[in-house]
Amino acid sequence: MSTSRTDTGPAGSTGSAGSEAAVRPATGAKPVLEVRDLRIRFEGRGAPVHAVNGLSYSVEPGRTLAIIGESGSGKSVSSRALLGLLPPSARITGSARFDGTELVGLPEARMRRHRGADIAMVFQDPARSLNPTMKIGLQVTEAVRAHAELDARAARARAVELLALVRLPAPERRFHEYPHQLSGGMRQRVMIAIALAGEPRLLIADEATTALDVTTQAQIMELLDELRRRLGTAVVMISHDLGLAAGYADDVLVMYAGRAVEHAPAATLFAAVRMPYTRALLGAIPLLDRPSHTMLPVVPGQPPDLRALPEGCPFRPRCASADDDCRTEPPLAEHEPGHWWACWHAHGAATDRTATDGAGR
Repeated sequence: MSTSRTDTGPAGSTGSAGSEAAVRPATGAKPVLEVRDLRIRFEGRGAPVHAVNGLSYSVEPGRTLAIIGESGSGKSVSSRALLGLLPPSARITGSARFDGTELVGLPEARMRRHRGADIAMVFQDPARSLNPTMKIGLQVTEAVRAHAELDARAARARAVELLALVRLPAPERRFHEYPHQLSGGMRQRVMIAIALAGEPRLLIADEATTALDVTTQAQIMELLDELRRRLGTAVVMISHDLGLAAGYADDVLVMYAGRAVEHAPAATLFAAVRMPYTRALLGAIPLLDRPSHTMLPVVPGQPPDLRALPEGCPFRPRCASADDDCRTEPPLAEHEPGHWWACWHAHGAATDRTATDGAGR
């Protein structure tokens, strides 16, 4: 998704610390999903938790957007909000338009028409998502009949077809097996088959490969990529793994403390990472050529408390380049064609020093 600057505030403004700039496609394709200034807070006892703070992005058909960040950065909660899957304590504002339909505030009865049929989600742990007392075939068939008026025989045939589509070995036999009889990778393929039952235009993969070994992880990502190309489905890939994003995403959005801090086409971002937080995440990836018996690199410090965010840039307490300028929160802005970031010091040696120092601590 190539991007260009879009004003989100008064005429001539390009976003501010309080309202993220919108990143829009410039390819001419109409986005399947457009999220604008999405904000989510959870209210309860004590101070409210500000989980998402002005998130904006769009996704085009047949493209994959990777949303990357540490745990608690707002990746999953922002995507679950699109499907109305947050608890009653969540307060959601902003806009999330799917094919012109506003999802924020959509009544549950209308949301059910989109959930599964237009937008589907693959969750992290298939062992918890599948019913252990039901055979695989019945669970896929149930999903098929929820989205299409088919008799039992036609629904069964469609279910087997979906299991074959996701390259589940011996789909006819697996149809009659229970989840515990399948490996983790096979169960995840079943979850993808269920997600595809309604032929959705948008597929959200929420840490869909985290619980899998490296080989199976690669197989699942190849499968999702093949389905994206074949079916033209837009994919939002939620992950903490920049390596996966580099290998499979068209576009990358990095989140920190509930907001986007860097956003660009994958090739652009990885050729010139600008945000110190993104560089620290990249530096924390384990590499085969690192000396043995050395400490794994980590991002220094801890993510901020979302009930009491620090003054200015939320990454300031963990950033080696922070100075007094960082006491004012930087806006997300398009500093280079198609490349957006939120940092006062994202050029030159200062950024390089942050990446090196932060990744090695």
